[in-house]
Amino acid sequence: MSPADWLPFLTELADRADELSRRWFRAAGLRVAEKSDLSPVTEADQAIEAMARRLVRENHPELGEAPGTAGTRLIIDPIDGTRNFVRGIPVFATLVAIETRGEVVAGVASAPALGARWHAARGSGAFRDGQRIRVSRIASLEHATLFHGNLGPGEAGPPPGIADLIARVERTRGFGDFYQHMLVAEGAGEAAIDPVVQPWDIAALQVIVEEAGGRATALSGERSIRAKSLLTSNGLLQDSILAILRPS
Repeated sequence: MSPADWLPFLTELADRADELSRRWFRAAGLRVAEKSDLSPVTEADQAIEAMARRLVRENHPELGEAPGTAGTRLIIDPIDGTRNFVRGIPVFATLVAIETRGEVVAGVASAPALGARWHAARGSGAFRDGQRIRVSRIASLEHATLFHGNLGPGEAGPPPGIADLIARVERTRGFGDFYQHMLVAEGAGEAAIDPVVQPWDIAALQVIVEEAGGRATALSGERSIRAKSLLTSNGLLQDSILAILRPS
């Protein structure tokens, strides 16, 4: 299958996930458990994951689950921004992506409470709600908008050099999670930082940002969904930001 051929399946997954997350969002009595890393998981997360497994078995049983360079697999984050979801903040999304031979080839990020959906397939561009999106062309930090997540001590805290970077850019906004990276893809800002993330947090976002003309790497500069951190940008500022965040 070509990268674009996966989008109908990913779209169906996102449609069904949206129905489930809407059912539980701001619902009284939402059950929340704690994972081994102390992050929350809700009954909505569990229901979306179960639905996705069932849909894979019914439609694409060839999809594997184990990471690696061989074969093709679905990567899903049932609810990215679970803490937002639990607190009734509408900035959350289901992220689904297809990885083939170690490369993410298609992805969808669906945010039902925001009424927004982004998608991309390798070689086909990136889109929000069916409209083509592209990163900005701002080439100087002094005119850039920087997005970031938590700057407190939780979740490993902010990365070294973040204060120097904030002092260099024109403005900052603390959206966090998937949304900041989609804003970069849309050209609404120039860079977004996640110091601690997992492959399922990154996969769909990477292909969308890159197909919009941007770059997505770890804070180390490595381009990998398994590198445990994420910096997205319009591409023009990536190297400058990396140099500030990891000074020699």
